[in-house]
Amino acid sequence: MSTPHSTICAPHSTSCGRTRREFLWETGGGFAGTALTAMLAQDGFFALHAAAASRDVAPLAPRNPHFAPRAKSVICLFMYGGVSQVDTWDPKPELTKRNGQPMPNLDNDPLFKVRNPGTLLGSTRRFSPAGQSGIPVSDLYPHLAGCVDDLAIVRSTYADSFAHGGGLLQMNTGFLRQGCPSVGSWLTYGLGSLNQNLPGYVVMLDQRGGPIGGAPNWGSGFMPASFQGTQFRTSGAPVIDLQPPVGMSTARQRDQLDLLGELNRRHLTERPGETELRARLESYELAFRMQREAPEAVDIGQESAATQELYGLNEPTTEPFGRRCLMARRLVERGVRFVQVYSGGGHNDQNWDAHGNVNANHELHCKETDQPIAALIRDLKACGLFDETLILWTGEFGRTPTGQNGIGRDHSPRGFSVWLAGGGIKGGQTYGATDDFGFAAVEKKVHVHDLHATILHLLGMDHTLLTYFHSGRDMRLTDVEGRVVTELLA
Repeated sequence: MSTPHSTICAPHSTSCGRTRREFLWETGGGFAGTALTAMLAQDGFFALHAAAASRDVAPLAPRNPHFAPRAKSVICLFMYGGVSQVDTWDPKPELTKRNGQPMPNLDNDPLFKVRNPGTLLGSTRRFSPAGQSGIPVSDLYPHLAGCVDDLAIVRSTYADSFAHGGGLLQMNTGFLRQGCPSVGSWLTYGLGSLNQNLPGYVVMLDQRGGPIGGAPNWGSGFMPASFQGTQFRTSGAPVIDLQPPVGMSTARQRDQLDLLGELNRRHLTERPGETELRARLESYELAFRMQREAPEAVDIGQESAATQELYGLNEPTTEPFGRRCLMARRLVERGVRFVQVYSGGGHNDQNWDAHGNVNANHELHCKETDQPIAALIRDLKACGLFDETLILWTGEFGRTPTGQNGIGRDHSPRGFSVWLAGGGIKGGQTYGATDDFGFAAVEKKVHVHDLHATILHLLGMDHTLLTYFHSGRDMRLTDVEGRVVTELLA
């Protein structure tokens, strides 16, 4: 008599209480898991994630770089809105000569089939050789002309977005989309902070407002919130609600934090994957420590009258940006790893977005920033900090060599100028070139990823090794690209 099909397929229990299928499946999985564990250990997977776990416990503790660094800190001077390269750092005699003429070879460029290029707009700025290097500097920068031998001017930078939002994100995070960590976050993640009583990453915005996109430009993205930038104000308390309520003693506040910390730690033991809660615990402790040190760190009243005058604090035009630059020097002096200072806020001529009148726009913003930036360079030298502090001057993109609205310029990411100075940089040089009209980078092109790779290198980090595991892959500031521009290094 034949056995029914249901009887043949019925599961049979073993002495351990599992069906034979479950026993074979779990046994096989165990053998495969053993092999996989060995392979992952060989690749350093567990060591990598153990290091990541240690960052959760003490996220801003100082960590060793991959190799000997040239710099310890970065001051990023961000000219929000897009500076015109042909009016500042990239003189183009041919553009001036052919002012008012059509842009050559337009039919071969798909860009101009979409965007009306107008006609060539020659620069009216006067460029004069400066310093021992003889680099031509625009008359918009009389103070920085005296520092040109300290600058490495990259004339061949290019990016991928014509829009402010995407351009800002790419320059700040390496990506055009939101949700990725900023440069300062990568540095504090990789190196920690040299001062445990201040944030490792500080951002100071223009008095007229912040950039388009706001906080994601200095956010930590998919990393724990401990690595995001902290906004500092330039007047009053540096951080909103930093001080405790009136009548709250330090001892009582300490007791409250200890109780809150204990309750949160109990909650965390049952939810070990909640990195945001770990970050919140650390932020409470950091805020408590900052109450004593942060006000002193930004108290520029401690500086001499000569120093304040050097930064232009005695002049209404230069005072706001000069104050931020002086605060930046005081912060890196106290071990803050990354300080970002914005010039320009809001919209149109409140920033460097010179659609209407490039001369009027840039005359305003260059006058606001020229003296303070030159003062920052000279002051860092006087304090012995210049060689260990990397200064980056940049915007999100440049501007077209063609006119807009008669005497303005449109956005252009195809070729623009940035400069670096200080920690590990060989000053007194220009690098790369745009075409005869300043439209696109054509020689020794430097993409934003290359710029970021170079910054990390100067701080002792290999951009291919500084990774964070997210969404099933090791993420990088430079994605899958980037090269160190070694010609810029001292």
